[in-house]
Amino acid sequence: MKGVILAGGKGTRLYPLTKITNKHLLPIYDKPMIHYPIQTLVDAGIRDILIVTGGGYAGDFLQLLGNGRQFGLTSLNYTYQEGEGGIADALSLAEHFADGQKTCVVLGDNIIESNIADAVNDFRKQPAGAKILLKEVHDPERFGVAEIHQGHVTNIVEKPREPKTNYAVTGLYMYDATVFDKVRTLEPSARGELEITDVNNAFIREGTMSFAFLEGWWTDAGTFDSLLRAANLVSQSRTRPAC
Repeated sequence: MKGVILAGGKGTRLYPLTKITNKHLLPIYDKPMIHYPIQTLVDAGIRDILIVTGGGYAGDFLQLLGNGRQFGLTSLNYTYQEGEGGIADALSLAEHFADGQKTCVVLGDNIIESNIADAVNDFRKQPAGAKILLKEVHDPERFGVAEIHQGHVTNIVEKPREPKTNYAVTGLYMYDATVFDKVRTLEPSARGELEITDVNNAFIREGTMSFAFLEGWWTDAGTFDSLLRAANLVSQSRTRPAC
């Protein structure tokens, strides 16, 4: 399985920090943000990774990460997203890299505590389709929210005013090669972007979506509050005494 990290966008919610750098190069405690999704994929046994980035500081990723050998990668690849077409648009740029294989996709500002190796291995065995990782949260209206019935995800609603569950869809997705066909069928949303929720609902409609619950803490780092929260969570996990 190959890994894809989506690290584009202008990071306007973190301005003026992002006036001089890409959001995903900002520090989370003692490491650049982009290190965390890379390590998430490496810990799951994935050694072939593509970073999709954009904006005026894309070259800084190469200067920071090089060929990825510091992470033990077989290869680290880069591609450039022009404009801000949304998560699904960014994912579409990985089609050539995926080369018909399954992919594990991570949003570049998602920081997690746990290891997703079990979920990745389960998806490797899954004949086809997709898999998402869910997390119960206290503020589901901020996220895509999964509705579950009899052990199956039946729908995902993006930022609902009245969520039917507290199960947020985290920024970790697994797809077979048909994901790129599904992206090609999408129409831009009201905000002019191709939405990853629409991609996931396409898999749900065809009955090939599975899910697992993410253990440990999870946060994005796309706002000042969540950037601070991510740094504090990482700091606490590093200083926590061993059991």
